[in-house]
Amino acid sequence: MGISQTNNSRVSVEAIVQRIIAFRQITPLDRQLLQSAMLASNGLNNKDRFHISQVYEGIQKGLILVVE
Repeated sequence: MGISQTNNSRVSVEAIVQRIIAFRQITPLDRQLLQSAMLASNGLNNKDRFHISQVYEGIQKGLILVVE
């Protein structure tokens, strides 16, 4: 088949961050998905790093709630 499984199963960092910002909370699943993206063999590009820094900044400023 012409489609790589990693492309189908990997959720983009941008999509994860957009969901986090839209709901103004980060869930354990969101954290797991971000960790997986950060540890992926191809690493993070500058755009992904920017999106992740937005989440950390939102948490620090109290704009994003950390849900357990």
